[in-house]
Amino acid sequence: MRIYELAKQLNMDAKELIERLKKLNFPVKSHMSSVDKETAEIIKHEIEEMKRKEIEENVIEVDFPIMVKDLAIKLNIKPSQLLQDLIKEGKFFNINQSLDEELACKIAYKYKVNLKRKPTKEEEILKTQTKDLRPRPPIVTLMGHIDHGKTTLLDYIRKSRVAEKEVGGITQHIGAYQVVLKETHHALKRITFLDTPGHETFTSMRARGADITDIVVLVVAADEGVRPQTIEAIDHAKVANVPIIVAMNKIDRPNADIDMVKQQLSKVGLVSEDWGGKTTVVGVSAKTGEGISELLELILLQAEIMELRADYSRPAIGVVVEAKLSKGKGPLATVLIKEGILKRGDWCVCGLSLGKIRAIYDDRGNFIKEAPPSFPCEILGLNNVSNPGDQLLVVDDEKSAKEIIERRKEEEEKKKFFIPSHVRLEELYKKVKEENLKQLKIILKADVGGTLEATEDALKKITSEEVELVIIHKGVGVINSSDVLLAEVSDAIIVGFKVNVDPKAKDLAKQKGIEIRLYEIVYELIDDIKSALEGMLSPQIKRIFLGRAQIKAVFKLSKAGTVCGCQVIRGKVVRGMVVQLLRDNEVVFEGKIISLKRFKDDVREVKEGLECGINIGYDRVKEGDIIDVFSEEIISRHLER
Repeated sequence: MRIYELAKQLNMDAKELIERLKKLNFPVKSHMSSVDKETAEIIKHEIEEMKRKEIEENVIEVDFPIMVKDLAIKLNIKPSQLLQDLIKEGKFFNINQSLDEELACKIAYKYKVNLKRKPTKEEEILKTQTKDLRPRPPIVTLMGHIDHGKTTLLDYIRKSRVAEKEVGGITQHIGAYQVVLKETHHALKRITFLDTPGHETFTSMRARGADITDIVVLVVAADEGVRPQTIEAIDHAKVANVPIIVAMNKIDRPNADIDMVKQQLSKVGLVSEDWGGKTTVVGVSAKTGEGISELLELILLQAEIMELRADYSRPAIGVVVEAKLSKGKGPLATVLIKEGILKRGDWCVCGLSLGKIRAIYDDRGNFIKEAPPSFPCEILGLNNVSNPGDQLLVVDDEKSAKEIIERRKEEEEKKKFFIPSHVRLEELYKKVKEENLKQLKIILKADVGGTLEATEDALKKITSEEVELVIIHKGVGVINSSDVLLAEVSDAIIVGFKVNVDPKAKDLAKQKGIEIRLYEIVYELIDDIKSALEGMLSPQIKRIFLGRAQIKAVFKLSKAGTVCGCQVIRGKVVRGMVVQLLRDNEVVFEGKIISLKRFKDDVREVKEGLECGINIGYDRVKEGDIIDVFSEEIISRHLER
């Protein structure tokens, strides 16, 4: 084959091809030079790869959606040409209409341009990285059943009588505190503690994208053991995929039963290390201080294993833990710094608030100049009260801050008309096809313990090798807001058997797009879940041989691509069917028949003995290759009951 003929097939002139071949170190003297078929195929593949890389590297950043006339300018073509390209795609626009990202990128690719979404000011700041990575203190959240001694335990560690300040000795607000350990064998000397009023706050912050906890310390009273809120806290921590250390509190009490507590913990999946499990369980007394030094050492050991690091030199990023309006000072926010060092005078955005940091206070109310990673602080200077979970981000100046806030406000307006999309039983099959979903997560609630156990057993009997049914949380009683928040962060459905839904939870579920399904008859529940899981199964496909064609010639067409001139030597060839391309009895490609022609006419099928043109969407076909044609039949799949 002559070089000029090869250039025609590649839709370029011979001179350009020769120049490209020189870059690829192919010794070609002129457009009349010849290459054999095998070399021609190699050249085609290399040139196409070169073109693809050139397009990938030819990046133009734009804002999406983009108007037709603006895209034409970016591509350096006339708007009328772009409108013609859109018509070919079956899209009818005028020059003042906007194109979405997918369509704009598809059109641009034809002009050898790789369109990319221009990063926002916020994204540019978030991407900022330096090489100043250093160890940071661990951030620890205390969780557990009410009145099991979370705050009293932290109070002993801090020596500051926090519990006495709270109403009735029960934590009313989030507190964030950092303690300095004087005697420790570990390199890290500090631990940051979050004392939360419950697992709901922990999960609601995670739902807002604030994954601030490194380790959960689960506080369980040695005289009461595992309670309903303990189980909820465990399930919320497990969904967050955070290491759990159990602090068995009140071991000084005469009715403390350590073995009983360990047995209860093992039933909910937390088997103590001395019982052959992987969970660290340490006995403590918030009253006498027994075991607390050991607990702190174990936290630091876990932190060392996790190798926690932070970038100290980048613009600071933090998370709001608590916010309030002070009569004397104005909006105040308790912030936990994640990266960088927050300094007085920094401009920052926080949720829909902005401001210049006028003052920074530590957890004891002392004025400080700066706050490093993992440090909890209270800041003054924002123009509005923030929400827990809001991200604090230091920006260059006031102009940048206002630009980010304006964009965030626009996004908030759009969210008013948008219900979040979460998994629903009716849409499982679609989600499986689009997202390769292979797990159905369920939160199960029932009226009494016996019913709960029976329903769980019935669900577990629905088995499948391909699809896993996971009950991430189970409990007795009404479906509450905590269940909805857990479903949001884990993308689960809530199933209730003979229970009602708390009105607040019902409103929250509607707002978050969480599906709640209620049942009175167990078989209806099982049948619905079973049907959903069957829809999730990958179908078993049976292939039926239809025919065989042999490639007699190969044509490279500028519009249609590579077309194979074939003769049907057995059975029939049908448009749209699955094909295997065989070379030397080995399958080199699998696809579908894109187009099928007899002479110049499109046809549905071609029978044995006749000639036809076949396009299978593959460019590297050769004369003599065999095309086997199959139809596919889906075999129904059923789950065991």
